[in-house]
Amino acid sequence: MRKLRQLRNLWIAWVMTIVLACASDAVAQTSYTVTDLGLLNGDNLSCAMALNNHDWTENMDAFMDPLSNFSGATVVNGHAVLNIDGLRIDLGTLGGPNANTWMNFGGLNDRGEAVGFSETSVPDPDGESFCSGSGLPATGLTCRGFLWRDGHMSALPTVGGNNGQASAINNRGQILGVAETAVPDSTCPPSHPGHVSPAVLWENGKVRPLPTVGTDPDGFGNGINDLGQAVGFSGTCTSANHAVLWENNTVFPLPDLGTGAIAYGINDQGQIVGTIGSADGSTELAALWQNGVLTNIGAVQGDFAAIATGINSRGQVVGSSMDSGFNWAHGFIYQDGVITDLNTLIPESSNLIVTMANKINERGQISGMATVRSGPHTGDVHAFVATPVNASIGTSVADVAGTHPKSNFPANVNKQLLQRFGLGRLGR
Repeated sequence: MRKLRQLRNLWIAWVMTIVLACASDAVAQTSYTVTDLGLLNGDNLSCAMALNNHDWTENMDAFMDPLSNFSGATVVNGHAVLNIDGLRIDLGTLGGPNANTWMNFGGLNDRGEAVGFSETSVPDPDGESFCSGSGLPATGLTCRGFLWRDGHMSALPTVGGNNGQASAINNRGQILGVAETAVPDSTCPPSHPGHVSPAVLWENGKVRPLPTVGTDPDGFGNGINDLGQAVGFSGTCTSANHAVLWENNTVFPLPDLGTGAIAYGINDQGQIVGTIGSADGSTELAALWQNGVLTNIGAVQGDFAAIATGINSRGQVVGSSMDSGFNWAHGFIYQDGVITDLNTLIPESSNLIVTMANKINERGQISGMATVRSGPHTGDVHAFVATPVNASIGTSVADVAGTHPKSNFPANVNKQLLQRFGLGRLGR
């Protein structure tokens, strides 16, 4: 096994050398043009969560209600939307017009297959709202992972329980996510009972639970590469104790600073990105793991927290930085050991302030979420794709925008979006 691993590492190093040689010009790009992907009709928020190598995106679209009786804004309706060259396709639901669909990172491959999770029309027999833990309203309906292919959405099986979520799909059709068992989870608080929920891998129509670390009952799968290596976290109902790599049905905990971590993405070279708890447990910082070594990327200068969610084969990393109130503030790119606010690389004419950068493809294109800076749609939140170009930046968005853009939503909406990414669960 050790010899095979050494041979694999030599092969990866050889491939990486070729890729970097071929892509050296692209890494040196100095600016980006931005395509505003807009909104699905009737929604007022859109975020491009997944991006493939054709620059298609899977968007998290929603209508947010700032007039809700809840604290701050809440999601009234959530939609999984596929954007293909400007054509927006609502992927539908597993439960009719009043159900919601949503997604995590990595839910789209190059074949146009998309995954996520959807409410069904069936009430949860245990009173859970499994989808609501990811930011959707608590409806009491069962929540199932889905595969959308050739215009049809199908539910993915669980491992004995009622609920599940699909997070990512690779170009081999392997799907990663989480699913409930029938075993009650003793680590859940009495006010929010649940069931033991391991990370799972769906392949060829079958589901397989993935191991956790030590006595951790739960896991969550976030990202998978084309070699079948998967990443996520191992923990409890309320705590992400370890960022992990799953390989050959074995779990490997990743190093952290002693206060927990979450892995979100992995490229075919085995480089992993995510977030780590700071040593004092006060905040969360973007992280890169390669060859078993942790690099603390930190956050954009002046920001308080950050997550890294996307990495391509060149080792370019993208993520999102937050202010002291955990409001989304700046999308960033990290390369050659330097973290850069994307807004310094985007011309003023784009009229968008990038607040989240979620994925980066092999062409160096970046997907995410941005706030409209001026004009009749000022403050609206739109999905975008940024494409690298060889051009002088001139005046950038960062030169003319404030340090924290004003959106049309109360600050608490940002905290709800944080919840749906698993943040706030770090700790032992």
